[in-house]
Amino acid sequence: MASAELRDELLCSICLSLYTDPVTLRCGHNFCRVCINLVLDTQDGSGGYSCPECREEFRKRPALQRNITLCNVAKHVRSTPQPEGKVTGICCTYCIHSPVPAVKSCLHCEASLCDDHLRVHSKGPEHVLTDPSTSLENRKCPVHKQILEYYCKEDKTCICVYCSAKEHWGHQVETLDEASEKKKKKLRDVLQKLTTKREETEGRVWNLEGRWRKSQEKAEEEAERVIALFIDFRRRLDYLEKRILSEISRQEKEKSLSLSALIQKLEIQKDELSRKMKDIEALCNMTDPLTVLQEPDTGDLCDPEEGGGDEDTGGHDGGDLDVDVITRMLHAGFSDIITYLQNISTAKSEEIGPQLHRRRFLSSHTNDLIVSGNRHGENYLIVRTAGIGGKITAIEAQRIYGEGPPDILLDVNTVANNMYISDDLKTATCTLIRQNHPERAERFQYSQVINHRRFTSGRHYWDVEISRLGLWRVGMCYPSIDRTGHQSYIGDNNKSWCLSRWLSFSNQYSVIHDGEVIPLPHQISSDRFRISLDYEAGKLSFYELCDPIRHLHTFTTTFTEPLHAVLSIYIGFIKILGE
Repeated sequence: MASAELRDELLCSICLSLYTDPVTLRCGHNFCRVCINLVLDTQDGSGGYSCPECREEFRKRPALQRNITLCNVAKHVRSTPQPEGKVTGICCTYCIHSPVPAVKSCLHCEASLCDDHLRVHSKGPEHVLTDPSTSLENRKCPVHKQILEYYCKEDKTCICVYCSAKEHWGHQVETLDEASEKKKKKLRDVLQKLTTKREETEGRVWNLEGRWRKSQEKAEEEAERVIALFIDFRRRLDYLEKRILSEISRQEKEKSLSLSALIQKLEIQKDELSRKMKDIEALCNMTDPLTVLQEPDTGDLCDPEEGGGDEDTGGHDGGDLDVDVITRMLHAGFSDIITYLQNISTAKSEEIGPQLHRRRFLSSHTNDLIVSGNRHGENYLIVRTAGIGGKITAIEAQRIYGEGPPDILLDVNTVANNMYISDDLKTATCTLIRQNHPERAERFQYSQVINHRRFTSGRHYWDVEISRLGLWRVGMCYPSIDRTGHQSYIGDNNKSWCLSRWLSFSNQYSVIHDGEVIPLPHQISSDRFRISLDYEAGKLSFYELCDPIRHLHTFTTTFTEPLHAVLSIYIGFIKILGE
């Protein structure tokens, strides 16, 4: 049995009762889960939290860790019967001069007996002794005033011997002990089921608590990552702002000097013309013909120096920053971000689910969040793929056929260190924070990743949906493609083929293989493309998914290795969608 001191240690300091589902704070103190949650709820909005026991303060609401050992101990103590006191509070009926505790009660006599009176009490069978009780009349039949000895199963009531022979004649009757044991057995079964259910519930609570803690940790990590990302963005934007303003100032000074020099040159030319004009006027005013004719030939005086017109002072050499281009890129990128955030705000006000809103925004606006800018001369882009898998038939005259792969999962062993792959292997995010993926020979040095699926035969296709701005390549490659160096870019070697849009401010698309760039003459209007493979025929085709669908280019070769889908992108993310 548990001692009084042990029971005191198992009391919650808030409710002063035995622990119920005890949890532990980081400071080490334990409380009932319900009790500490109520206390923490009252501290919400106060700017911090504290332990009710030691007053240790926490900046964020502390996570509650379930104390399994303490829970088991409290459960054991709660189920352990406590020692009964010697005095029951029921006194002997026959000790009238001083109260003496009773040790038994006689149902027949309806009296309680102490030890002395119990020794001289009748031992007859009709005198049934029980533990001391004050409700002895409830143990007798209200009709026959006989002791209740039986239980009628049909009427579900306790009866005496006369009741069993009269009112309950022919009914199924059991002794009280038998009926009691059967009921106890049923109750034990129910108790076992309830215990099992409670343990299952506790397990679910434990699992949800774990998920909650992971969610909190993930949210904190994501917040820290976003803060670091925006700090880096601000640093880069400050640098870009200073660089652009400096370039604007430099170009303005250069233009001012050029204009000043031109003005000085024109002033000199103007003075020279004025002098010649005076000489000519003087000759014209002479009356002596001989003098006029003897003066030197003045034909050249009327032909001013060539080059006096406006000169081009607005150009700049190839080393200058194209401020207008950079400004348009920044405006386009941040304009799309602001539009995306405004659409989210509108969706919340209209009580549209975030997933439904996301689909609607992606399909009706830019097909994805677009982030554009410039980093080391490279433009930023966000791409997402869609429409993976499924059987299709020939569409009009185009040879678009095959079976889409059942699933395309990105290979985390090949992703570059400036890309993050989601847990479901469907989303690749380009990030400024180095991911420090484990070093592997198959990992790309630059922003590229291939998928797990190998294509060694048959006809297949996969679709991509790409944002209109930015820098990207998409296609297929051999697994033996280089993973480091500039020759590892898809299309820049003889082991890969791709469709590319390499300048975010240009609408020029091209296909590339083995470093040979073939510009596409088409005016591209759609954001969706299809890559179609016929392995045996050695054909890799690219299509624009417009209405009607349009063929862009087909590479024809003999494939000598398995093929993998490959994506290349800068600043943003790619999401692969299956069926």
